[in-house]
Amino acid sequence: MNNSVKRVVRGGIIAALYAGITVLLAPISFGSVQARVSEAFTLLPFIMPEAIPGLTVGCLIANIFGGSVMDMIFGTLATLAAAILTSKIKNMWLCPIPVILLNGIIVGAVLTFTTVEASLKVFLFNAASIAVSEAIICYCLGEPLLLFIGGLSKKIPFLR
Repeated sequence: MNNSVKRVVRGGIIAALYAGITVLLAPISFGSVQARVSEAFTLLPFIMPEAIPGLTVGCLIANIFGGSVMDMIFGTLATLAAAILTSKIKNMWLCPIPVILLNGIIVGAVLTFTTVEASLKVFLFNAASIAVSEAIICYCLGEPLLLFIGGLSKKIPFLR
């Protein structure tokens, strides 16, 4: 299998996993207090650039099933921007920073503007809640995932 085909397939697998896990765990994947387990995949651009379109498509599909129109647009754009920035970072332990900051601010704003009571206080709560959730998921699940895939890539040619 040539490299281009492998990259497209890996991107598709990432999209399917992100969307599937998010929708499967919908009760905890959406809302101002959430734990979107699939966000662990947002660190993958650190080791594989094809994760960028995969995450973007996966996020869009997930948000079609459980988000608002604003979430479909701005949540997906936040994921795209965070994935691009994550791919540029050289330190594995710092690569969650764009995911945490961009999702905290952008998704926090989307959640604020789609609620009945939009205020600075509500925005700060939403942004902090999303950022804390992202930090927990990225550092507790995403970093081990990177280490695991990095180790597997030495044994499984498909991951190289």
